[in-house]
Amino acid sequence: MTSTSAVPVVEHDDPAVPEVSIVAARAAEAKSGEDTVILAMGELLGVTDAFVITSGRTSRQVKAIVDEVELQVKGSGGQSPLRVEGLTDARWVLMDYGEFLVHVFLDEAREFYDLEHLWLDAPRIPWALPAPS
Repeated sequence: MTSTSAVPVVEHDDPAVPEVSIVAARAAEAKSGEDTVILAMGELLGVTDAFVITSGRTSRQVKAIVDEVELQVKGSGGQSPLRVEGLTDARWVLMDYGEFLVHVFLDEAREFYDLEHLWLDAPRIPWALPAPS
């Protein structure tokens, strides 16, 4: 799988992408989520505004990422997910927040499904904290 660092980040100020999706991305990073990206999906899909995509090396780490995302989103004033799918085997967990979806994959499942390639036309939203100076 190609690292997202090789993919240029499009400077994109899309008010339709919920700020809480950035909270979710940062929460994934806090639990060592790998190659976390936010894709603006509103114009391409129409049923949700953004995808947050990340992965973990083990099913235990996937579950820890899911727990942290839920904790941080609720802590920022967001809602609980409307539903969570795939938590039992934790190969691909989908957290549906309505206005955005969080996909947490095991590395090999992420490589197999390759959502970033499937949605290649979706703008990538910058979300990382600036490097400390």
